[in-house]
Amino acid sequence: MYYVNKEQIAHRLAAVPEVAEGLRLSTQAWDGGLMMGLVQERCLHLAIEIVTDVGSYLIDGFIMRDASSYDDIIEINHEEKVFDASIYEVLRQLVTLRKPLVQDYFSWNRGELHPLSSDLPEILERFADQVSAYVDRELDPFTNQGDRGTE
Repeated sequence: MYYVNKEQIAHRLAAVPEVAEGLRLSTQAWDGGLMMGLVQERCLHLAIEIVTDVGSYLIDGFIMRDASSYDDIIEINHEEKVFDASIYEVLRQLVTLRKPLVQDYFSWNRGELHPLSSDLPEILERFADQVSAYVDRELDPFTNQGDRGTE
């Protein structure tokens, strides 16, 4: 039997709409200024944390192979069919930003709109939907049988 911390996964996925909206707003209002640069930077950072936290909870809960890096978390979840290939490719790009955002923040170019910022809101929303569907599918033994049985 699996122990999947659905509560913690749900808490993190609940942050997706705000992060997606922050990215949308910063992209639409982009002026190259400090405020929009900081909004974008924080939203990208939060997106990374959401994706890797959720991925780690899934790895632990469903007893998948151990991850050795942030990229590995994304790869393992993709291999386990948590999300599709189009999401996987974007998330791989996203997690490469963690070191520049968290450790090398002093050299991050806040005056430049990052290319992921415009595509990421939709990807994050699809990620949240596909993670939720995966958890439901894996934890409900009747999902793939077409008959939910009798209670």
